[in-house]
Amino acid sequence: MGEAKRREELGLPPRETKKEKKASKNQFNEILNKYPYLPLILGFSLLTILIIDLVNYYK
Repeated sequence: MGEAKRREELGLPPRETKKEKKASKNQFNEILNKYPYLPLILGFSLLTILIIDLVNYYK
């Protein structure tokens, strides 16, 4: 006995088809969604490197 017949006998609605997720064209947004603190970490590390470089330049 198929699933469709069994569901009909039980009075259940037909099974819904699963919708596939569309692949995002923008991988940058995927990375930001996966690691939300990444821009802050990169920004503070860049700022630290620039400050260290500035201090070493004026020695």
